[in-house]
Amino acid sequence: MKNILVLTYYYFPDLSAGSFRNTAFVKELSKQLGKDGIIHVITTQPNRYKSFRDKALEVEEFGNNVKIHRISVPEHKSGFKDQITSYLVYYRAALALIKNKKFDLVYASSSRLFTAYLGKRIAKKQGCSLFLDIRDIFVETMIEVLKHNTVIKWIILKAIEQVIERPTFRSAVHINLVSKGFEDYFRKITSCPLSFYPNGIDDAFLGLKATSENNGKIKIITYAGNIGEGQGLEKIIPECAKRLEGSFHFKIIGDGGTKNLLEDAIHSNRLTNVEMINPVRRAELIEIYKKSDFLFLHLNNYRAFERVLPSKIFEYGATDLPMIAGVGGYAKHFIIENVPNSFIFKPGDHEALICWLQHYDYQLVVRKSFLNRFTRDTISKELVQCVLNYL
Repeated sequence: MKNILVLTYYYFPDLSAGSFRNTAFVKELSKQLGKDGIIHVITTQPNRYKSFRDKALEVEEFGNNVKIHRISVPEHKSGFKDQITSYLVYYRAALALIKNKKFDLVYASSSRLFTAYLGKRIAKKQGCSLFLDIRDIFVETMIEVLKHNTVIKWIILKAIEQVIERPTFRSAVHINLVSKGFEDYFRKITSCPLSFYPNGIDDAFLGLKATSENNGKIKIITYAGNIGEGQGLEKIIPECAKRLEGSFHFKIIGDGGTKNLLEDAIHSNRLTNVEMINPVRRAELIEIYKKSDFLFLHLNNYRAFERVLPSKIFEYGATDLPMIAGVGGYAKHFIIENVPNSFIFKPGDHEALICWLQHYDYQLVVRKSFLNRFTRDTISKELVQCVLNYL
């Protein structure tokens, strides 16, 4: 009987890419493992957004071989300091939960590095294998984000790189990267095997089609997701909305650390065509998508973001709606190669976006090849098979 520990800060019913990814992964792992093992999931109570905090059972059993432990963490507004506080609560509680337990493998899915570090500590103490699933490069991203901040913060991040990041990645027997854009960064750090199983399309979005083309005067552009430093929505939405008033209506669904900056810009410009909506459950989100004309994605103009592959690409690409993406780097190449009926522009370039919207010959396109290639089930199955090789 094998014991597998799965560490993921986000899990169902939380609303985040990490939650959707790891919930599907655990279900598939449970299926493939069957009676040959037990999966112990240590996660948190829903906390991704302050405006959406569904409660879930503290301890829950799924099927006959999954035990889920959810840790309550303090509320946060996606700020740097309050997120650190929340992670420390999770970190300490997780270490307490695994006392007197023995694991054959630790699987840690991490975007902000510290879940990976927790996995490293547990695996080292127990003498078992560590498999990492990395969804972002925390140190590189934060150095970029904080480049105009204090020298002390920069020094701290460089110390984290040397003391936490590199030893953590070098301790893994295998690392999966959700973006192939991360590859060269990791090749310089570790010689362990790398795989590239990205995020995927969840069943809820398969076959999702717009109810009808909006032939009215005003077209609806919808953004759904985090509203933070990484997205930089305040740099693109207000100016576009102001110039496109009377022709386009923007729906912004989500929450995050820079939501207030976007709201301030909307109010100061007296914009009437930008609608702010708190995070919603998937069933409601799907209905909003169906009544939209465009789906919008934007990343801030930071060099670190040229490596990433946003999970929203898979969600948006599953629909037949045109996708608008303010991205560069690997995400740009991925969309060009895999997602037809998409417009890509340089982050923050509102002139290019406005020009395209004013001249686009509107059409709906079913992306059959994309749907066949990137279903969540297919990706989860392959990732689980990769993980089980190390038991």
